Amino acid sequence: MNKLPDLELKIQAEIDKIHAVANLLPGVTIIHRMPDFKLEYMSQNGLNQLGITLAELRSYSTPDYTAKYFNPEDAETYVPKVKDMVERNTDNDITFFQQVKINNSPDWVWHLSTMKILMRNDEGLPLLVINMAFKVDPIQHVTAKVERMLEENIFLRKNFGKFSNLTKRECEILRLMVLGKSSPEIASQLFIAAGTVDTHRKNIKHKLGANSSFELSQYARAFDLI
Repeated sequence: MNKLPDLELKIQAEIDKIHAVANLLPGVTIIHRMPDFKLEYMSQNGLNQLGITLAELRSYSTPDYTAKYFNPEDAETYVPKVKDMVERNTDNDITFFQQVKINNSPDWVWHLSTMKILMRNDEGLPLLVINMAFKVDPIQHVTAKVERMLEENIFLRKNFGKFSNLTKRECEILRLMVLGKSSPEIASQLFIAAGTVDTHRKNIKHKLGANSSFELSQYARAFDLI
């Protein structure tokens, strides 16, 4: 019988420690191995939601696993954060929202995930990354606020290109517009002419493709102007 190399034994020992308590925790526990982000472990409550065994899940390549269960649009937001955490090799955790398909449903279910480095190799480089994922339960009293946050997150992703066309000054004016300021009031606050403000207003609406106050406020909320 072949013995596992020392590193593999250390990895398994670390996973075993997590496994001993994973199903007592309220969320789903997931462990990935660096540098390829290969899935090494998922707690049983997570496997039950996906309707799959750990052996089957580990047989997936990382691209196949993520494509099958995770919304690729979300990845544009959180993948850079994950890469940055690993590259900086920090002990700080990161938190993000992601949509997952569970219980063989065709619909996406929002989860709040928190991730950090769990184990490093002998050179001090990240080896294992642990993720705790919590389903956003629509029954809970925080639902309305969370749903607004998630809607803003989706709006941000879809409209980032438009918003990025605004200048710094146009962002300032958009914020004041949404706060109900008139052109003369904005002009006075920014020390510019009212006619200049009117021109900025037209350019903002044109760039964003927005005409109503509601549409403009969506941009202001999603991009943290208010």
